[in-house]
Amino acid sequence: MNSFLKPLLGLLVSLVLLVAMPAGALAQVHAHTEENGQTVVRSLESLRDLDYQSWQLVAYREGQPGGPLRLRIVGYPGKVRLDHPTALQVQSGRGHWDLEDITLANPQLAGDGRAATAEFDLAPLLSDLEQNRPLRLGLPGVFVELPVPPFVVAEWRSLPTTAG
Repeated sequence: MNSFLKPLLGLLVSLVLLVAMPAGALAQVHAHTEENGQTVVRSLESLRDLDYQSWQLVAYREGQPGGPLRLRIVGYPGKVRLDHPTALQVQSGRGHWDLEDITLANPQLAGDGRAATAEFDLAPLLSDLEQNRPLRLGLPGVFVELPVPPFVVAEWRSLPTTAG
């Protein structure tokens, strides 16, 4: 009877661990149609900076492949106030980029009094990246370093050509 219980217990523990453990990071890019009929393709991830503050990163493209590429960083309203314009500093190995803050060009974001969102032109970074290497984001006065893992970089790099 003991030889029967051991494999059964092992199977039960394996099933519990499989259900209880979170799935690995799965790269997903989603497409949807806005109210105005415009197609938006986006990557949405929640990441933590080195101070363990959570940030939502939304990389997106509006319209057909080749359309504008944007990166929206959203903090928790009331905990952070983002000043504009402030360039987003991006590092990868020896590479360095300063992405332009375009938040105030978006009427919806410019009129949001919570000031917990910033938006950047992602195209210069994506045009230079040749691999899915980890990135380190810095936003002066807000966070010193926000690590971006390679699977997120892969999602971002797929945006310019993903069909909507």
